[in-house]
Amino acid sequence: MYSNIMVKKNTYYDSVTLMSIGSKVKALTGIDEAVVVMATDMNKEILAMVGLSNDDVQNAGQNDFIIAIRSDEEESYRAALEMLEEKLAKGEAVSMGSQVVYNTIKQAAADFPDANVAVISVPGKYAAKEAMSALKNGIHVMMFSDNVTVEDEKRLKEYAASKGLLMMGPDCGTAALNSVGLCFANKVRKGNIGLIGASGTGLQEVMVQIDRLGGGVTQALGTGGRDLSEAVGGIMMLEGIKSLMEEPGTQVIGLISKPPAKSVEEKIFKLLEQTDKHVVVCFLEGDTSRNAKPNLHLCSNLFDAAKKAVELAGVCADRDQDYARLELLNEQVKQARQLLKPEQKYLRGLFCGGTLCAEALSIIRGRLGETRSNISHRKGEEMKGKDTCIGNVLLDMGDDEFTNGRPHPMIEPALRNDIIARQGSDATVGVILLDFEIGYGSHNDPVGETLGAIRAAKAAAKAQGRALVFVSYVCGTDKDKQSLAEQKTALLREGVILAASNMEAACIAADILV
Repeated sequence: MYSNIMVKKNTYYDSVTLMSIGSKVKALTGIDEAVVVMATDMNKEILAMVGLSNDDVQNAGQNDFIIAIRSDEEESYRAALEMLEEKLAKGEAVSMGSQVVYNTIKQAAADFPDANVAVISVPGKYAAKEAMSALKNGIHVMMFSDNVTVEDEKRLKEYAASKGLLMMGPDCGTAALNSVGLCFANKVRKGNIGLIGASGTGLQEVMVQIDRLGGGVTQALGTGGRDLSEAVGGIMMLEGIKSLMEEPGTQVIGLISKPPAKSVEEKIFKLLEQTDKHVVVCFLEGDTSRNAKPNLHLCSNLFDAAKKAVELAGVCADRDQDYARLELLNEQVKQARQLLKPEQKYLRGLFCGGTLCAEALSIIRGRLGETRSNISHRKGEEMKGKDTCIGNVLLDMGDDEFTNGRPHPMIEPALRNDIIARQGSDATVGVILLDFEIGYGSHNDPVGETLGAIRAAKAAAKAQGRALVFVSYVCGTDKDKQSLAEQKTALLREGVILAASNMEAACIAADILV
């Protein structure tokens, strides 16, 4: 075994860039471990745990970065180092002398007194302190960080509410304030629909579908996944509703989440009784039979929620249907059925978006029966993401067990490539369902990063005398930087059946296997 460690002084790379490069290097033949990180205390601890530390590492400062590679032999190491240096050269290294670095929110706020939003993405044990500092300086907070205690979350949100501030998160992945997308978001037109979402990709999907249907968005507020729990009490969802009720430009309010705790749900609906604005509520797998005021509209899926919001906003969402596309889809479903052998009766859904996975699960289980998933809490459906895939399986590849120390698959979609390729060797698999997210924060070419795995899975199936069907959906708008048209074209060239929404993708996959 060969290993080498280098410390480069006073050079900064974005941590996401480094994680992405490290993942690619680690995937090379002959590489046992590859860690490319800034020299934070946490990263130095990780290096010590995997046996790639020395005095230089321990003495490195937080403005330094570290390259540590362990390989089978020196030749593999040299190849990995060459690839790493090439990718770093294409990145954007920044000399720490060429930019201002602040160690605290307080320091930054002193230099930028007009700043009113802080995006916090630091290790969880530090995040609450920085968030409180921002709030005390009158700054709204979007906290991307996770691993923050429920007690700290509630304390922060109670303080924010008392000051009329937003405390979005922890674990808040998506927001758009005054048309400025934060973290993972899509570029959509301005309009009169205000959204609040406890989930990231669920909020993205509704924004995207609103845009595609001709509507527009005023604000898209994130709350973080725990906000609607009994312990937190829906503090930020309630504050968000109040703010949109008062905002003149917002005529329709949309709420997107998994089902809240019952006590929180009652608070939400009680507050909604106080507005005459139209409100669309999509609590995935929640009760849609509730008796409510005429201005309250309950939807069971993300697409229907977007469509209803657009209709209520005064835009005709029932514009001319693309009947040619629907006829083509029906024909593709028929052809796909004929390609599959009788034993190919199972679906594998491998998702980057957790809420898109949850929505697909709610559809698939009703159509195909027993389905296992790492996001399900129903008895008989639970599984860990790294368990053996048997039967119908839907995986959220962005779950913590897959992303611990690694970038989220929306940032680095290649992280799910191995499991995509492996499905081709399973004689029981007929359909593979994939989502792709574009927009702010996402990979520049998620489809391109995945095409090799799609080809490998098809080749493995073909070698054993089978065909394999891929169904995909790209969540994005024609205004996003990655080019929605190019992403879709690349999938179509590979013979992938392409859906126009996450809901449609799940329905197509089920139709093929029914």
